[in-house]
Amino acid sequence: MVAPFARICCLDLDTFFVSVERLFDPSLVGKPVIVGGRPRERGVVTACSYEVRQFGVRSGMSLTEAARLAPHAVFLPTRDGVYSDYARRVVAIAQRYSPVVQVASIDELYMDLSGCERLYREPRDISDDATIQRKVKELIDVIGREEGLPASIGVASSKRMAKVASGLAKPNGVLFVPVGDEACVLAPLPVRKLPGIGPVAERKLAEAGIATLGELANLPRAKASKIFGAWADAIQSGARGQGSADLGRERPAFREYDPAGEAIGSISNEQTFREDVRDMRSIERVLSVLAERVCFRARKRGVEARTVTLKLRYADFQTLTRSHTMTPTNSELRVLPLVRSLLAGARTRRLPIRLLGIALSNLGHHALQLSLFNDAERLHDSVDAVRERFGYDALRLASSEAFAAATRRAPP
Repeated sequence: MVAPFARICCLDLDTFFVSVERLFDPSLVGKPVIVGGRPRERGVVTACSYEVRQFGVRSGMSLTEAARLAPHAVFLPTRDGVYSDYARRVVAIAQRYSPVVQVASIDELYMDLSGCERLYREPRDISDDATIQRKVKELIDVIGREEGLPASIGVASSKRMAKVASGLAKPNGVLFVPVGDEACVLAPLPVRKLPGIGPVAERKLAEAGIATLGELANLPRAKASKIFGAWADAIQSGARGQGSADLGRERPAFREYDPAGEAIGSISNEQTFREDVRDMRSIERVLSVLAERVCFRARKRGVEARTVTLKLRYADFQTLTRSHTMTPTNSELRVLPLVRSLLAGARTRRLPIRLLGIALSNLGHHALQLSLFNDAERLHDSVDAVRERFGYDALRLASSEAFAAATRRAPP
């Protein structure tokens, strides 16, 4: 009987947006770079180089705060279409090494190398583990040579452990976690290293005297339940290095949690305009982008929503929300007309709009369709299958693509 071996790879393109920008402008190499917009623009940091992180700049931070912390940094707007092209080419390279590749985001993917060890084995290899390690190092070299992009790879027995390992391998490295060593690798790490633990959960754990994943793994069940509720078992299993190796679309390998450490009860996306907007065509395009995004995320998690909520913020910061409950759905073809109707009812002032958001809530597991000829269902399956293979931007609604084209920055 063949012994189990680490077979799941998490490939993370290091500071991906910054790395692409450096391909266009090599003078940026070694400099503190922030991608996301100009210093005085509204918006957040999309990506930042390692050189600027030492000043406290992080992804998701407002551009204003980033400029305060690192006024000397180079600030660049994003190139919407360009990044996805590079991401698709990296996916194509990964598919040379494994027939099972799952795209998690524009800069992250998973590979299942189960069964591939026989394809890779050569006489000098001493074990399946040695084969896998050699091949993932080769993969990083190929991505660097063909696309000029640095990458890190974590190899482990589950998706969650592989993701943690890829983070520990940065920058531009490989970390292989042998089967049985997961708990030892995780034990000394801060609790925030585990996917699903946010800042509020970290604070609650700190109040309970828990700082490391080893301490979390050994926390009495009753105390863990007070912090994580029904998800205590899942979180503690993750802290021990246990998790799913399934890269299928039916169920995620681990659940996401909100900052309080509770299971997410909603899926949302927002867009802050760089300048306050009055033009309805621009507003409609953003609604399309948001509806498409939240519905795609719902389908990825195998859930449908009964409630759709529109968030509207005017230029003077007055914020309104409007909700509607309906039969469960995860289709943008249903959500988009509904949020358009909610917007028409909510927009009672003549002020321009600063922010739009869409949230799906009252989530439930996706029900089986009774009809074998549900065109919308088949359409979404086809679209999502293409995105799984080539990245999210491979297919878009026409109105969403129009928004992307309108905001795209042409390469020099």
